[in-house]
Amino acid sequence: MSTKLKSYVQGKWTAGEGKGTDLYHAVTGNLLFQAGSQGLDFKALLEYGRANGGPKLRKMTFHERARMLKALAMYLNERKKDLYALSAATGATKADSWIDIDGGIGNLFVYASKGRRELPDETFFVDGNPEKISKNGTFVGHHICVPLEGVAVHINAFNFPVWGMLEKIAVNLLAGVPAIVKPATSTSYLTELAVQEIIKSGILPEGSLQLICGSTGDLLDHLTCQDVVTFTGSASTGKMLKSHPNILDNSVRFNMEADSLNCSILGPDTKPDSEEFNLFIKEVAREMTVKAGQKCTAIRRTIVPEHLTEDVITALQKRLKGNVIGDPSVEGVRMGPLASMEQLADVKEKVKQLMQTCEVVHGSIDQVDVVGADSKKGAFMSSMLLYCKDAFNTNGAHSIEAFGPVSTVMSYKNTEEAIELARLGKGSLVGSVFTADNNFAKDVVLGSASMHGRMMIVNKDCAAESTGHGSPLAHLVHGGPGRAGGGEEMGGIRGVNHYMQRTALQGSPTTLTKILNTFLPGSETKEDVIHPFRKYFEEIEIGDTLNTHRRTITEADIVNFAGISGDYFYAHTDETSLEGSVFEKRVAHGYFIISAAAGLFVDPKKGPVLANYGLDNLRFTIPVYVGDTIRVQITCQRKTKKEDREGQIPQGVVEWYVNVINQKDEIVAVETVLTLVERKNVDTPKAEIKEETKILVQKN
Repeated sequence: MSTKLKSYVQGKWTAGEGKGTDLYHAVTGNLLFQAGSQGLDFKALLEYGRANGGPKLRKMTFHERARMLKALAMYLNERKKDLYALSAATGATKADSWIDIDGGIGNLFVYASKGRRELPDETFFVDGNPEKISKNGTFVGHHICVPLEGVAVHINAFNFPVWGMLEKIAVNLLAGVPAIVKPATSTSYLTELAVQEIIKSGILPEGSLQLICGSTGDLLDHLTCQDVVTFTGSASTGKMLKSHPNILDNSVRFNMEADSLNCSILGPDTKPDSEEFNLFIKEVAREMTVKAGQKCTAIRRTIVPEHLTEDVITALQKRLKGNVIGDPSVEGVRMGPLASMEQLADVKEKVKQLMQTCEVVHGSIDQVDVVGADSKKGAFMSSMLLYCKDAFNTNGAHSIEAFGPVSTVMSYKNTEEAIELARLGKGSLVGSVFTADNNFAKDVVLGSASMHGRMMIVNKDCAAESTGHGSPLAHLVHGGPGRAGGGEEMGGIRGVNHYMQRTALQGSPTTLTKILNTFLPGSETKEDVIHPFRKYFEEIEIGDTLNTHRRTITEADIVNFAGISGDYFYAHTDETSLEGSVFEKRVAHGYFIISAAAGLFVDPKKGPVLANYGLDNLRFTIPVYVGDTIRVQITCQRKTKKEDREGQIPQGVVEWYVNVINQKDEIVAVETVLTLVERKNVDTPKAEIKEETKILVQKN
């Protein structure tokens, strides 16, 4: 008797009404589960996410959300054994399951790290640089990104029931947006198990994750402009969803990642005994057989030089013959069945269509030898290699995708033809090039990148550490133009923007500084008698400023710095060579000016400042000559509390906006200096400071 899967909605587990859809074991054909969402109130699901999960997530900073993702990744990492066991029912080998389960958890780790390192410890982030839009700088512009106040609806494909969910929710949760996950029904039982573990952990705020096992019902009818829909699957289904009247009427953000006819290109410089040739053969065979070819990034078109066509086909035939198909639990089996009998029927039908313009050079559409299983009961299929003799005048191989262990070989005569074949896919998630000729690689990439979301170039130098043609990474964009859907997923912090509203702000620098919690040039500053480096992290406020005493630059300074640094550039040391240069006379080293500036603003006594943490955005704007006098204005621009670590002094990073100014009140250099500052979680020092200081409000 089968088990009825449950959806997790409105804070509880609920089985849909009625019988539901029967779900079968991909290897044995045995009935395992039923899935159905009949009876669910889909409008209430959306409202629950908006009213409960959204406000809780938006109150958290990016760093808090990132730490939440890290905790979830660690929790799942310790409990993945059961996920692996159930994953076998989808036809996945242990290696296939590793991609799905460990790969998904890995995405959580990546976004946890990026969120803490690349985003502020705020509930929003400031985008780009300020825009000076008035003559005197009293009216400026800036961009702010805030979380959308809706729900992310993820409609996922059957091939990666864990990875597909985790790679998407990692991004929307970091952005501060709750999610409703709708996995493909055929493998939803594995997603359900993963969500059970997530809910049990108690790590996510209630309402930030809901699960639908079954159809989406009328869910799309109730979306608003604050919601986001992401879809992974077939191009035809994606187009149907994207054109939903409510999505169009409300301009609902829709990100589509569709299956595409990805290609891999072998360079004409290779030979059958070269490393790049062997790497190419290995990669094509692997992409045909991993997950039984059920990957949106799998190599569907194998593009090779005409003079190497027979060698490639022979090498692939040999490698594919060694591919053992059967029950993934049996030792030595390298490829399991497809995910379902429905999927098997679809792939066979597509192969029949391809056979009208291509010939089969390996495998059989009707016969497959399996180990440890019954080929008639499970969704087993032979790996199939086809050859398209006339790829430029027949369209089948460039328009029909058999979503299984199938690839088609096609030939090119020159670089231009290789590029044309790559582009005939009309938009792909990924293309790869195997060559030792960097000029060929450059021509192919620049000629076909506009039709690809990602391109991987492999030679013997990088092969050992290459992540592979078919492996999207959380750091990089996953998506592609045209047939691939025109969307983008992940892409590092770039992906977070899909769940944020970018809003332009206009106002006075002081007002925007208050809103953004980031000092803008021209904003009011605060100066007191206590040096800012004498203050603990909590005591420093945005806009705190120090104006230093002055220093006159001498010829001895330049000579001594040249001797210490070894920098004897002519403009510093040879006044006779200045004719025709940009300098009027002997100029001070820029790095000496920065060093001298540090000498002016640094407080030498031991105090809360623990260390210099770095220097950003350094620019030298006006030369400093012998006899010029400089001073420094240093202002607290931004503060970021660092995560506490055992054995480490509690600390934060303070960013200081630094202007180096000459005797004419001209800015000669600007930089951002970062300091590590000790934290002291008490309120009294701030009050004491205010009592003994006189606050001076002034303009930059």
